Amino acid sequence: MTLAITGGRLIDPRHGVDKKADLYIDGKGFIAGIGDKPRGFNATRTLDASGLVVCPGLIDLRARPREPGLEYKATLESEVQAAVAGGITTFCCPPDTTPPIDTPAMAQMIQSRAWRFGRAFIHPFGALTQNLEGKLLTDMEALDEAGCVGFTNALTPVTDTQVLRRAMEYAAGFDLTVFLQSADPWLGADGCMHEGVVSTRLGLPGIPEATETVAVARDLALIEQTGVRAHFCGLSSARAVAMVAEAKRRGLNVSADVTAHHLHLTEHDLESFNTNGHVLPPLRSKKDRDALRRAVKSGVVTAVCSDHQPHESDAKLAPFPESEPGISGLETLLPLTLRFADEEDVKLREALALLTSAPAGILGIEAGHLGLGATADICIFDPKAKWTVEGANWHSRGLNTPFLGQTLTGQVTHTLVGGKVVFERDK
Repeated sequence: MTLAITGGRLIDPRHGVDKKADLYIDGKGFIAGIGDKPRGFNATRTLDASGLVVCPGLIDLRARPREPGLEYKATLESEVQAAVAGGITTFCCPPDTTPPIDTPAMAQMIQSRAWRFGRAFIHPFGALTQNLEGKLLTDMEALDEAGCVGFTNALTPVTDTQVLRRAMEYAAGFDLTVFLQSADPWLGADGCMHEGVVSTRLGLPGIPEATETVAVARDLALIEQTGVRAHFCGLSSARAVAMVAEAKRRGLNVSADVTAHHLHLTEHDLESFNTNGHVLPPLRSKKDRDALRRAVKSGVVTAVCSDHQPHESDAKLAPFPESEPGISGLETLLPLTLRFADEEDVKLREALALLTSAPAGILGIEAGHLGLGATADICIFDPKAKWTVEGANWHSRGLNTPFLGQTLTGQVTHTLVGGKVVFERDK
């Protein structure tokens, strides 16, 4: 099928494009023309994108579909559908599945299961250590050949500094990227929210800012020692982003992302004991949130992700410390980024770069742009459409979002993967 997308505002951050232009897609799913209709091109279907934004399909650096191992929470099928409903055509799966992604066979199984649905690409992260135990290194070269786009120990810290150093040296030797979720395992072991005025008032055990900054300092020292290319996942504190900014000024090959919810929420959003706001790293102070926003605007932080973690309802129906951390965020990633852009006076093209070309560059994959000949992974959205977060219009199996009941602006109308319409919102 050939496709023409007409009348839309075409935004392609990688190529600096922001203009009204038509887009033409050939029968093999590649972009055949931009603006001018290719000679001899006959569209079998035309999408009228008047009043809509046409941009590259979004790329989410971190989303857990829960399969394999936790299918009672969600499945690949349900979460892939949630992804395309949110305009996400590619997302990365951390290795803390059951069993973990620490062998080429597991990496290939994740990809093959995703390909069955033909709706979104899933790129696995390989585990840094076998069984995520922080003791023995995995065969990262073999995992890379099996399709892993980076290596991480996910939420399980590598406590043995020598093991982490050897892992970084291994990755540096094969030009692989290490993804770090920096958290000291002892400082925040018993906490469930940010250590501050709200945790004190509520009588809940806190996770101090030093949980993150101590670990970031260690990781930066090892990155400088080994020369590895590294990415910091989900930074949450002002001091941590300042440390990364300084490291970048000194020439270290590092990058960083923040979650969409950390750009909006703070510890004060938990004063009602809302377990849907129980996340790791925790929602921190207003000072920290504002620092994260400045870091995104300045380019210290170059990507925004969902850190999607769907839960069954029982996981959140417990006292706050006993509830399971995590937010279902695939479907709110775009509107929350748009809200940030609007509140901070960030240009739409720059905001979309956080979700497209920048994460593609971090992963080293050929995606996140709409150049001639590129695979037609496309998100079409109405930047003015308002919608309410509720079960009736939710696709993920997990409705554990602190934005439940809120009205958001910006809604995906169509998502294309490989030139095929894989999601079309009912009018």
